[in-house]
Amino acid sequence: MRELLISWEPGGGDLTGRLTRALRAAVREGRLAGGVRLPASRALAAELGVSRGVVVEAYERLAAEGYLVGRRGSGTRVAPGVAVERAGAAVRAPAAEPRYDLKPGSPDLGAFPRTAWAGAVRRALQGAANRDLGYGDPAGLPGLRRELAAYLGRVRAVAAGPEQVAVVSGVGQGLALLVPVLAGHGLRRIAVEDPGSPGTLALLRAHGVEPVGVPVDQEGLVVRELAAGGADAVLVTPAHQYPTGVALSARRRTELARWARAGGLVLEDDYDAEFRYDREPLGAVQGLAPERTVYLGSLSKTLAPGLRLGWAVLPGWLAEDFRQAKRYADLGTGAIDQLAFAALLESGGYDRHLRTVRPRYRARRDALVDALRAHLPRAGLRGVAAGLHLYADLPPGADEAALAAAALRRGVRVAAVGPGRLAPGGPALALGYAVLPEQRLREAAELLGQAHREVS
Repeated sequence: MRELLISWEPGGGDLTGRLTRALRAAVREGRLAGGVRLPASRALAAELGVSRGVVVEAYERLAAEGYLVGRRGSGTRVAPGVAVERAGAAVRAPAAEPRYDLKPGSPDLGAFPRTAWAGAVRRALQGAANRDLGYGDPAGLPGLRRELAAYLGRVRAVAAGPEQVAVVSGVGQGLALLVPVLAGHGLRRIAVEDPGSPGTLALLRAHGVEPVGVPVDQEGLVVRELAAGGADAVLVTPAHQYPTGVALSARRRTELARWARAGGLVLEDDYDAEFRYDREPLGAVQGLAPERTVYLGSLSKTLAPGLRLGWAVLPGWLAEDFRQAKRYADLGTGAIDQLAFAALLESGGYDRHLRTVRPRYRARRDALVDALRAHLPRAGLRGVAAGLHLYADLPPGADEAALAAAALRRGVRVAAVGPGRLAPGGPALALGYAVLPEQRLREAAELLGQAHREVS
């Protein structure tokens, strides 16, 4: 190990600081690659001739900066995806994975409750009936549907019984299955929030739907525009609109429910409503018009997108058609993960996980907001009260695409808002803060400020 730390020099002084810098340089320059396991603190201390406390503190500093990760039973390792810097060269993140990923869409995957999930899998398998492992109801296992109906009613004020819940492989599959089901009921013209998610626009178009854009303002979706556009259904993110972050106001919620009861259909994507910091929780719109709302959610923001586990809560008149569409799509979602999630819900482990990560995400939100105000002071920040991303309005005339490219050259990936617009709008960025620890978010904001000065 000692030969890899070419900047390490023995002697007196700040040993912890020197060791931290030497390890950081070894990671940045590729001498310690992502995933490599580092020596135990006692072993490295003996090799370098320092106290164990020096190594422990250096490891802790680098873990806080995002260079190292530590898990019980697997030791301390170099974090995967850390970009390599060769001596005298700039960050090469654009050629590989960026060192600072601020693109919204993922939670902190290092926070996944592995021990709790493994325990849930074990309990689920021990208690599973043989029939649970066979071809079952394509809408999902009865136990999970009961737990979901109870949980969503308690936490999100969703009004539905287990028979209205269908388990899906994420919100994306839910929407893909809904498009032909809605068409079969004569609902073909689907409106979306503008701006919205580029991925959602692409998904709808891939299934033959050309979305109708409806503007979003400081109160959320401008509901009166739905009738003007002749929409049959509207896809909304009322708890934390993507990307602006605005919450649909009480007045607009009432208007939307009234529009739905008059014959429209609301498709409610509740993608990150579990995370709120500076405001009271908002119930789902579904509770205002349960027979005219399809409620969609998933574990992609709360646990991990790789689980591919989500749910659709359907009005009674759509539930059977949706179940049949699910049957012919995949015969049902994997039983083991359904059993495990049901066990996690029943035991309270899911609630405990959310209570654990909320303060972590809030601290990261605070760090990014403070750093942006220092390094990008002319940007207006919105949507900071909840969720896992914020919205940065850029100064008039700014080129968001050029800024995103300049930031990427510095190893910072951000999301320009333009690809999610159906009508012209001001330049803006959507910035996720869930993945990176506070210090790296501050570094990313500083680099983003540099990129802004380059293109201004």
